[in-house]
This record gives sequence, C-alpha cells and structure tokens, in this order.
Amino acid sequence: MKKFQQILTLILTFGFLVFFFVWFLVSPGPDESQAERRLLAKRPALSFSSVANGSFMSGCEKYMLDRFPLRNGFRSLKAVTAAKVFMQKDNNGLFSAGEHLSKLDFPTNLASVDYAARRFRFVYDTCLKNSGSKTYLSVIPDKNTFIASQNGYPDKDFNVIAERLRSGFPQAEYIDISKLLSADDFYYTDSHWRQEKILKVADEIVKKMGTESIGKCETHDTGVPFYGVYYGQSALPHASESLLYLDNAVIRGLKVLNAETSSEIPVYDLKAAAGRDPYEMFLGGARSLITLTNPNSEHERRLIVFRDSFGSSIAPLLAAGYSEITLVDIRYISPSSLLKFVDFSKAADVLFLYSASVINNSETIK
Repeated sequence: MKKFQQILTLILTFGFLVFFFVWFLVSPGPDESQAERRLLAKRPALSFSSVANGSFMSGCEKYMLDRFPLRNGFRSLKAVTAAKVFMQKDNNGLFSAGEHLSKLDFPTNLASVDYAARRFRFVYDTCLKNSGSKTYLSVIPDKNTFIASQNGYPDKDFNVIAERLRSGFPQAEYIDISKLLSADDFYYTDSHWRQEKILKVADEIVKKMGTESIGKCETHDTGVPFYGVYYGQSALPHASESLLYLDNAVIRGLKVLNAETSSEIPVYDLKAAAGRDPYEMFLGGARSLITLTNPNSEHERRLIVFRDSFGSSIAPLLAAGYSEITLVDIRYISPSSLLKFVDFSKAADVLFLYSASVINNSETIK
C-alpha cells in the first residue's frame, strides 16, 4: 500500500508538471502584465554564444517565471498565504496598513539628499542666479510618513530629509506643507496624492508665493475603477477606488503644450484614466517639459516648477495667479540643457516641488 501511494504521488507530480509545461508551450500568455504595469520577459534567442555565456539559461528562467500558466493566481495565493497564514509583515517590500498598501522605503539616505541638493544648486547657479527670480522649495511627505512607523514598519525620516535638503539648498525659501496632509489624502493602492484632497496644499503654496488661490472647484468622477501601482505589485485583494479630478473656469481655460511632441494635450486625459497607469490622466503623466498657458489671467506672471509625478495633479491648482506655468522634470531632461528649452531671462517664481521618496532615491535626477 505504501509503495502504491509513493508511485501515485510520483505519477500525479509528473502529470502536474507535464500538464503545465504543455499549457505553457501552447499558450505562453500575454506580453504585458496589466496588474504589474510592465512588459513580461520575451523568449530568449538560442545561439552558441548565448548558451556559452549563460544568458540563454538566465533568459529562459525569467521567461518561464513571467509566462507560467495561472501566474497571477499563484502570485495572489502566495501573497495572501504570507500575509494571513504566516503573518509576514511585508511581501517583497510591500505592506498593508489598514486600507493602505505601500512600499517600504528606508533607511534615510543622506547621500541621496545631498545629491539632490547639489543638482538643485546647479540649476540655480546655471539658470536662476542672475534672473531676478524668486526661488521656493517644498518637500512632499509620502504616505509612509503617516502609516509606516505608526504600524511597526521602518521608514525614512521625513523631517531629517526636509531639513537636510533645506540646508543644502539655502537659495530657496522653504514652504512647509507636511502638516496639511494625512494618510487619507493619498490613494489606498497607490503612492500619489488625491487631487481632490490637495486644494489646501495648493492654497498654501500660492499664498507663500504671494499670488491668488484657484478658488472653488467642482469635483468630477472619471467613472473608472482605480487600482494603483501597489495593487498589482502586492497581488493582494483590494477594493477599487474612485478616480476624481477638480475643475473650474480657470482650469477649463488652460492650454497645455507638450514640448516633447510640440502638440497640445488636455489638462485631464480621461482616456488615459482607463489605461495602464490611470494617474497619467493628469497632464499626460511623465513628461520632461510641458507648459500651461492661462489666457484668462489678469497678471503677466510666470511660474516654473521643477517637479516629479506629484506635480502633475497639483499644477492646474496653482494656475489662477499665473499667465504661464512651465513644468520641468529633470529626471528626464538634463539640467545642463535647460537653457535651450526654458526661458530664464525674465524674472519668474520658481518652485522645486519633490516627494520625499524621490529625494531619498535621487539617482533618478540627472
């Protein structure tokens, strides 16, 4: 009887492997993971050199891991088992705290903060020093600031990061927005803040820069169920969220130019809301250089914002007191090339607005 059980176990195991291998060969699955927002590994090319240098086998391993049948189901099973059965605090660096999903980001990287300060000073010395512009700096606390240590998870020290950046970039006047935010001002399944929650932040920034508030806004629902980047990465079940945006006469009158394509784009791209990265609905997402023109402005006043992705949703809320806003992302355009693309000859308000997570991982800044 024992021998029969052993043979049956071997047969079932072998059958399981053969079944899934045949399934994999017949249907290797899609080329892109919508949940993880990335392209999946492609089948490696077989050649003598690829076998000799080991790249073929490593490529095969990545290909099979990415294309294994029922991969998303197994990912979810692993994540739920780790969290609910084995009570692990995190799964591959992702954790949940109440309704929020997030990613661990520690320790505080002072070298990274200093690098960001040097790049900001380079921009100031190269483009702003003799322009008569007023320069401001603000650091956005990411949601880990409000949920990580409070729930027993390690995190970088926001206050240390902000103070270190301030001291490393003394040419800019600091605008503190950290006390205006809380965990629920951010999406549950994403790293970004909710536009409908940051009117108070926009009002504080324009107040400190001495210009007018955007005023009352209408809140609109895209009607698209929103699942943020952490939803797919964590593989944990989570309810969808509403993807909302703010609008009023000032915002509706804005003209937006994407300098990369020399074409006009909408302030809110509702088609992008249903795409792979719904947050790209705000000013087209990651763009190196875009310009917002406010034809209804009563002032000939310019604002230049050096920003990361958080700037896409707040920029329209800063527009009331400016005839033109230029958004620059020096993660995609080198600061040494800025004079070719941005006019710094006339005085402007200049705001460096970056999230603490980018400052703590500033190797992305050119």
